[in-house]
Amino acid sequence: MKVLVVGGGGREHAIIKKLKENKEIEKIYALPGNGGMANDAECVAIGAKDIPAIVDFAKNNDIGFAVVAPDDPLVLGAVDELSKLGIPCFGPEAKAAIIEGSKVFSKNLMKKYGIPTAAYEVFDDAEKALAYIETAPIPTVIKADGLALGKGVIIAMTRDEAKDAVVSIMQDKQFGESGNQIVIEEFLEGPEVSVLSFTDGKVVVPMISSMDHKRAKDNDEGLNTGGMGTIAPNPYYTADVAEKCMKEIFLPTINAMNAEGRTFKGCLYFGLMITKNGPKVIEYNCRFGDPETQVVLPLLESDLFEIMKSIAAGTLTEEQVKFSDKSACCVVMASDGYPQKYESGFEITMPADKNIYVAGAKLSDGKLLTAGGRVLGVTETADTLENAIAKAYETVKTVNFANAYYRKDIGKKALEV
Repeated sequence: MKVLVVGGGGREHAIIKKLKENKEIEKIYALPGNGGMANDAECVAIGAKDIPAIVDFAKNNDIGFAVVAPDDPLVLGAVDELSKLGIPCFGPEAKAAIIEGSKVFSKNLMKKYGIPTAAYEVFDDAEKALAYIETAPIPTVIKADGLALGKGVIIAMTRDEAKDAVVSIMQDKQFGESGNQIVIEEFLEGPEVSVLSFTDGKVVVPMISSMDHKRAKDNDEGLNTGGMGTIAPNPYYTADVAEKCMKEIFLPTINAMNAEGRTFKGCLYFGLMITKNGPKVIEYNCRFGDPETQVVLPLLESDLFEIMKSIAAGTLTEEQVKFSDKSACCVVMASDGYPQKYESGFEITMPADKNIYVAGAKLSDGKLLTAGGRVLGVTETADTLENAIAKAYETVKTVNFANAYYRKDIGKKALEV
C-alpha cells in the first residue's frame, strides 16, 4: 500500500520511521517532507496547507491511506477532502479539529460539559479587554483564539505585560485573523504534563505521558519556542492522576465532542496542569505534539499503522496499544538565535544508525544543510530516565552543524521529582 503523510517536521519524521515498521506499506510520500527524511520517504514539494494539490496528488498516485499530521491542514479540512475520494485517513475532520483551531470553542466546550480548566473570559473588542485587565488577577494568561504556530499564548506577569499582549494580538494583529478574539484566563500553577491519546471517537487510549521544555534557555529561561526537548514518561503523571484524568477529562472530552456532533478521530493531545485542586486542561491539540511524538513513538511497541487503520475504521481497542516500560529523552538541536533571528545553510553531519528526527533541513548537491530554527531532535531510550538522558546527550555530541544550539538540562527537573 502507498501511504501519504502530510507535514514536514520532526514529528512527521518520527511518524514515518514508525510507519516503516509495517510490511504492508510499500511506499511513503511526505508532503512536503524535508531533506533529512529523504531516506525514509519520497518528499514531494507540496505545502501542507495546499489542500487542492494534496488531494490531486492522492488521486493521481493511488494512495491507500493518508496521515494528516499538522494542525493547519486539519483545521482547513484536509481529512474531509481526502475522505471524499474514499481514502481512509488518520486525523480529525475540520469540525472536530476546531478543538485546537479555536481556543474560544474549546474553553466554551469545557465550561458547558464541566471539564476542569482555568476560569476565563472571552473578548472580541480590544478596549473591553484592556478595561477588564485593569482589575483582573495578575499574573494572567492571554491567548489568541486561532492557530498561531504554538506562539499565541502569553503569560503576563504584570498588568503592563497583559495590556501589551492585548494590543499586539488584537490591534497590531501579530497573529493576523487568529487574534480577532482572545481568551483571558486565570494563571494556574503546578507541573505541566502532555498526554497524547489515540481515539476513534468511542474508545480513548492515552499514550505514555511526556514533559516538554518550551523555553529557549536552560533553567526554563528565555523565550517560548516550539519545544527544545522532551522526556517520557512524566514523573508527575502518577497512576492516581491518570485515573482522575480518564474520568474527569479524557472520556468527558470525547463524549462532549460526540454530543456536539463533532466526533473526534485521530490523536487528541491533552495539555494538562496538575494543580493543587487536581488536573486541569491548559490546551487541546488536534494532532501529535512536537517534540512529544519524538519520545512517545519510540516507546510504542505496537504497530502504529494497524492502530491508525483501526481508528479510521472506528474499531480501536485498548489491547491494540502497548508501550514499553522504558524511558525516552529527546534533545532538540536548533540554529543559534532561535526562536528569533538565526542563520541557516550549514552542513549537517550525523550518524545514520540513530533515532534522529530531522525538522529544519534541505538537501543541496547531495549535502544536508540546516534550513530552520529547530533543526533536528536526538532521541534515546533506556531502562531508566537518567540513562536515556545521558545517552541522548552522548549522541548529541556526534551530530555537527556550525551554529548548533541546544539546552543542556532536558529532563533535569524530572529527575528531581
